[in-house]
Amino acid sequence: GGSGRRWTYAELLGDAEQCAQMLLDYFEPGERFGMWAHNLPEWVIMEYGAALAGLTLVTLNPSLQSKEAAYVLRQSKSSGVFVVPEVRGNPIAGYAAEIQAELPDLRHILRLDELHDLMSAATADRELPHVSGSDPAQIQYTSGTTGFPKGVVLRHHSVVDNARIWTQRIGIETGASWISPMPLFHTGGCVLGVLGALACRSKLVVPPGFEPGLFLELIEREQGQFCGAVPTMLIAAMEHADFTSRDLSSWSGVVSGGSQVPEALVNKIEEALGVDFTIVYGQTECSPVLTNTFPNDSAEDKGTTIGPPIGHVELKVVDPESLDTVAVGAQGELWARGFFTMIEYFENPEATAETLLPDGWLRTGDLATMDERGYCRIVGRLKDMVIRGGENLFPVEIEEVLMKHPAVAEVAVVGLPDERWGEVLGAFLRLDEQVDAPTVSALRDYIRTQLSPQKTPAFWYAVDSFPLTGSGKIQKFALRTSWEAGEHEASALS
Repeated sequence: GGSGRRWTYAELLGDAEQCAQMLLDYFEPGERFGMWAHNLPEWVIMEYGAALAGLTLVTLNPSLQSKEAAYVLRQSKSSGVFVVPEVRGNPIAGYAAEIQAELPDLRHILRLDELHDLMSAATADRELPHVSGSDPAQIQYTSGTTGFPKGVVLRHHSVVDNARIWTQRIGIETGASWISPMPLFHTGGCVLGVLGALACRSKLVVPPGFEPGLFLELIEREQGQFCGAVPTMLIAAMEHADFTSRDLSSWSGVVSGGSQVPEALVNKIEEALGVDFTIVYGQTECSPVLTNTFPNDSAEDKGTTIGPPIGHVELKVVDPESLDTVAVGAQGELWARGFFTMIEYFENPEATAETLLPDGWLRTGDLATMDERGYCRIVGRLKDMVIRGGENLFPVEIEEVLMKHPAVAEVAVVGLPDERWGEVLGAFLRLDEQVDAPTVSALRDYIRTQLSPQKTPAFWYAVDSFPLTGSGKIQKFALRTSWEAGEHEASALS
C-alpha cells in the first residue's frame, strides 16, 4: 500500500491466525461483520482472519453515505463493523457511530487502521473452528432493478477456486509481480486480486486506491508484470504525464473488464503498453468470473466478445420468454451453472428464486449471443444497470432520490455511451410547471447529500413526456436512441 509495508506469505499466515484469535474475542463463529474502508494491508489480513475464524465478511464501499451503509449493516444482520476515520472526506467512523445508535445488534465498532494493536491484545491459544468450503465467506451487496441492494452470499470453495482456475487460464506466471489497484470491497480486488495472487504465489502490490501516477510508479518500482484494471484506469494511466518517462518494460499482461472494451481501445492499449490484453466477464453472483478471452486472441475477439467460459462453468443462451435454449448466434439471456454460483441473496428468498433456479442455473440478466466456438458477446442487459468505469450503478436508486425533489414530476435515469467511462448517467426529467426549474448545480448538490458522488448524473435534460411501453413503463432504450440522434441537445438543463 501507500505505507510501503511488506509481508511474506508466512508472515501473512501468522498475522491472519492472530487476527482470527482477535476476532473470536468479539464475535462467535457464523456471525457477520462489516468492512467499511479503502484498500489497506489490514484489509487483506482481515479477509484471511475472518475465514479462519469462521466469520462472514460483509464488504462496504468506502464512498457509501450513512443511510446506504445503515441499510447494508441492518439487512446483513452484522454484529460489528471495522472502519477507518475517513476516506476522501467521507466520515466513515462518525457515520458508524450514528448507525450504531439505531442498530442495537451492531455490538462493535472497531478501527481497521488499529488492527495490530487489537491483535496484540488478543487471546493467543484457542483452537480455531472447523470451516467448510461450503460455508459462507463473504456477503457483497449488489442491486437489481428493484432498487434495494441485495446481499450476494459467496462460499469459500467458490471464491478460492474461481480465482485459481481463472489465473491458471490466463497464464499468470508463478511468482509474478502483480499490481492490483482494484478496490478490495469488490470481487475484482478481494477475490481476483488477493486470492488470485495466492493461487499463483505472486507478489501482490495493493495501492490505497487508483491514482494513475502512483500506479505507474509502482509498476516501475516493483517490476510489475501483471495488473487487473478497468478500462477507465488504463486510459488515465496512458494520459498521465509520467507515462512516457517511467520504465514499464517489465509489464507484460493486463486483464480488464467491467464493461465491453471497444476494439479500437484494445488495439490502443496493446500498442501503447506493449502488453497482452485479456477481457474478463462475470458478476458478483458468480464469484465472479464466467468467461475471458485469451491473451493471444485477435483484437476483434477481444473488442467484440467476452471469450468462452472458464473451466467448470456451463453457459447457455436462453429465450427469456419461452426459456428454451436458442440457436447458435441468436440473442437471449445468458445463464450460468457451476459450483461458483452464489448460495443466495441473504434473507431474500424471492429475489434468490428469481435468479437461482432449482436445477442450478443462474440467470445473469445479460443479453448475449454465443458462436460455434463458445465465445460470447454481450449485446445488452435485461437488467437496467449502468456500468460506469467498471462500477455498477442502479438507475432506480437515483430516480427514487430525484422523485423526492419538489420540482421533479417524473424522471428516468439512463446509461449513455461514453468513450472514457464506458457509460455515464443521463437524467431525463419532466418538471413540475408550478415550481421554478432547478439548476443543474442545485440538482447535483441535492443528489450528493444522499448518495455517493459516482451516482450523480453527468447529463440533465428536461422532457415534456416519455416514450412508454404498452404497460406504461418508460422505454429507456428509446431515450438512449433519441439522445444518440442529438434530439435532446436543445432541452439540456443549465
